Amino acid sequence: MLKKAVILTGAGISAESGLRTFRDAGGLWEGHNVYDVATPEAWQRNPVLVQQFYNERRKSVREAAPNDAHRALVKLEQGYDVTIITQNIDDLHERAGSSTIVHLHGIITKSQSNNNPNLTYDIEGWELKMGDLCDQGSQLRPHVVWFGEAVPMIEKAAEICYTADIFIVIGTSLQVYPAAGLIDLVPKNALKFIVDLNETSVPGDVERIIEPASLGVPKLVARLLNTGA
Repeated sequence: MLKKAVILTGAGISAESGLRTFRDAGGLWEGHNVYDVATPEAWQRNPVLVQQFYNERRKSVREAAPNDAHRALVKLEQGYDVTIITQNIDDLHERAGSSTIVHLHGIITKSQSNNNPNLTYDIEGWELKMGDLCDQGSQLRPHVVWFGEAVPMIEKAAEICYTADIFIVIGTSLQVYPAAGLIDLVPKNALKFIVDLNETSVPGDVERIIEPASLGVPKLVARLLNTGA
């Protein structure tokens, strides 16, 4: 039976594919204050702006490509039962070929009903328009978790973390909750690694790899596959 490897990925892994986040510029995301484009209140106040903003982000995602870190996680499946828990709203893990991915904050390539978040739809192309409606007649919005909204997949993610033999954090400084608390749910005897450029405080039983994801992750994957740790 394969050992369970649980991977938590954040903005750093996608940044190397050219996708910026709001944390790159002091709370600005592509020139916008996040509270003007990434909250339920912003959607109520100016849905056209929010829709346009996410259309541009979706276009950027479609133009981006998985990098060596994404591809290395696919290789890890050769020796481990791998589940990726990602805070990112892009689909780069899917396009790289990873088998099992949990999106904590939704995925930008889908839409959801404004009235019923359980109604989701794939978006053809990059544009979601005002007037595009769900089957119940409600406006479609991006399928992303905005600031101030519940994180519906966090309980599933927690259950997965309880089963980890190996836990790897990639491209996140563990500052955004509730995702940052997942490391505390991993069994004490599990091997734990963090691949990130930021030197944030981490528990003493975590091995830190201070490298870009595209360099550090392939090295770590090769090491794990060679040792069978």
